[in-house]
Amino acid sequence: MDLPVSPGLIISLIIVLLGIFIVAKGLVIVRQSEVMVIERLGSFSRVLESGINIIVPFIDQPRAIKMLRYRKMGDEYQAITSDEIRIDRRETVMDFPGQPVVTTDNVTVRINGALYYQIIDPRRAVYEVENMSQAVEVLAKTTLRSVVGKMELDKLFESRAEVNNEIQAAMEEPASKWGVKLSRVEVQDIAMPEEVETAMRLQMAAERKRRATVTEAEGEKSAAIAKAQGQRESSILNAQGDKESAILRAQGEQESIKLVLNAIGDSEENKRTVVGYLLGQSYIKSLPNMAKDGERVFIPYESSALLGSMGMFREMAGSPENAVGKHLGTNGSASDLRSGMVGGAGSSAD
Repeated sequence: MDLPVSPGLIISLIIVLLGIFIVAKGLVIVRQSEVMVIERLGSFSRVLESGINIIVPFIDQPRAIKMLRYRKMGDEYQAITSDEIRIDRRETVMDFPGQPVVTTDNVTVRINGALYYQIIDPRRAVYEVENMSQAVEVLAKTTLRSVVGKMELDKLFESRAEVNNEIQAAMEEPASKWGVKLSRVEVQDIAMPEEVETAMRLQMAAERKRRATVTEAEGEKSAAIAKAQGQRESSILNAQGDKESAILRAQGEQESIKLVLNAIGDSEENKRTVVGYLLGQSYIKSLPNMAKDGERVFIPYESSALLGSMGMFREMAGSPENAVGKHLGTNGSASDLRSGMVGGAGSSAD
């Protein structure tokens, strides 16, 4: 048996279904780190934050934002533009393709950069600029050309951090007008022409060779200085030793002369006799060395007088050592004195 369906029931069902549909359209769930810009009748109304939000269906509409992204396909980058009604407030990286840039020394290099930005004011990002991501990209490229164009090629490789900071500082003010915060800008790759790269390799090899030569020269210089200092100190020590040795010999001669004079008397005649004897000993010691230098030996005329004085001294007292021995009254003392005489030639004179 069929139940009659009244028009009122049908209308009620339609109203219920329409209400469910309106409620469903009016409830908007926004995920974490996302926002939505809502327009009411074509004008800005509000920004929906994360969570459950209620809007008026067919009157409140989300405003989409244009986003430009690049997809790398092989060695090429493909630009993809999309309209998104949900605006991501997380930090986003834009890896834009390499751009040709001319340095101060007229070298064309290709620079690939990465831009990190974050949307902090969705309203400005939607209404202040037509395509926010494209505007940020173009600004980054032009700023990159401006900054790199002031540098030489060698300075560019040494100052990547400086380039990044200058680009970021130059982009902060215009990007803030679009509700965008720039976190950092990174210069990734710098591609040079092949001939320039070859020239830089040769220059690097020559620079390393120069440094090696300089280091070797400095080492030789230090070694020569150390050797000269060692020779100088050795000469000073030898001279000091010779000086002390000469002083000690002179003191010994002085003591020997005093002992001889005390033994035989210190009259003027005895003094001359002792001095002549000592000089004669010196001549006798030098004769073997003089004979080694040649077949003929020339002896000064004064040496005959000195030798004569030595003979006279022996005739008078035998020898200075014996005279001292007689004076001291012991033969042992005389032999000790002989060993202390200058040259120690008393025994050879006998």
